[in-house]
Amino acid sequence: MQFEIFTDSSANLTNDLIDRYNINIISLIFISKNKEYVSYEKNSDNDLKKFYDMLRNKEELTTSCINTETFIKAFEPVLKQGKDLLYIGFSSALSGTYYAGEKAIEELRKKYPERKLLCTNTLGASLGEGLLVLYAARMREEGKSIDEIFAWEEENRLKLCHYFTVDDLYYLFKGGRVTKSNYLIANIINLKPIMHMDDFGRLIPINKVIGRRKSISALADMVVTNIIEPEKQTVCISHGDCKEDIDLLMEKINAKIKVKEWIINYVDPVVGAHSGPGTIAIFFLGEKR
Repeated sequence: MQFEIFTDSSANLTNDLIDRYNINIISLIFISKNKEYVSYEKNSDNDLKKFYDMLRNKEELTTSCINTETFIKAFEPVLKQGKDLLYIGFSSALSGTYYAGEKAIEELRKKYPERKLLCTNTLGASLGEGLLVLYAARMREEGKSIDEIFAWEEENRLKLCHYFTVDDLYYLFKGGRVTKSNYLIANIINLKPIMHMDDFGRLIPINKVIGRRKSISALADMVVTNIIEPEKQTVCISHGDCKEDIDLLMEKINAKIKVKEWIINYVDPVVGAHSGPGTIAIFFLGEKR
């Protein structure tokens, strides 16, 4: 293996996939009661249900992106081993994490001019980011070069569809992504937004429905309408501790199309602190976002 793949914990890959494909995860931080917690820890069960219980108990949580020095400490040992590296990062429109990683790479290129250091901004998050990492890891296993994988990532990142809904707009309101008036109205009439990630990596509302079951049906319809060659695809779902709703979403999709593989995992704490319990997000390749 002549190069290593790095990403951050917002990629939401399962422990099994991380270990299976030897993916390096740099953990983002969340803070509760002045205590720092890592979103991901290697060789830990990373039980995120505890995190969602904290949210439901209305604990005040804040989040922190990774600084450049943290990236340098993670990247440099790989370079000293004579390996190249590819960093696949969290949307720059949602966090400063990607820019910190990019800056670390710029600094390390000067120190290790003989090594190849590449970074790609997924303009995505959660398992949308993670699915791009997984494609990279699988291509590496097939023998693709770092340049081939980087080119594929750049060409296909804006074909990676992100659709999601939240159960409670409070968390988006608290993070400044929803106005107070919209939050209050949504609560009164049980309005559920359908959102996606646009080509700039921003969270954009595209529809509104009344009620949770209708929001799940709307997500299923978005998948069926926009996915290409589903029988060849890995489809990912990340969630805010709402497994029964995920089962319903999969049931609705499976009734209309068949996909090759499902991957399901929690939304990580740094994203989950802004989306809340009950979040459902689904990711797949389409002709465009």
